[in-house]
Amino acid sequence: MAGKNYSEEFKGEVVKAVLDERLTIGQAARDFGVSRETVRNWVAKEKRRRSGNTEQARDSAERARVREMERRLAELEEENALLKKCAAFFARER
Repeated sequence: MAGKNYSEEFKGEVVKAVLDERLTIGQAARDFGVSRETVRNWVAKEKRRRSGNTEQARDSAERARVREMERRLAELEEENALLKKCAAFFARER
């Protein structure tokens, strides 16, 4: 038995109804005239996609945070080195 080919827009509408508008899979299947299993598959695929994007965004934010911390650490190390030189200079002055 050959499956029907649905447009990406149609699939998106069905998935949006389930994930964003809180329709049940059964309600969406009835409303859109698609089998429950088909809707379940589309929703699962979208959840995996969204989960991946969340992880990527989290990883990206984490990398940005690490870069900022490394930049700040280098800045503080420079300041610390300067303070040590100043302390040594003033210690010799006494």
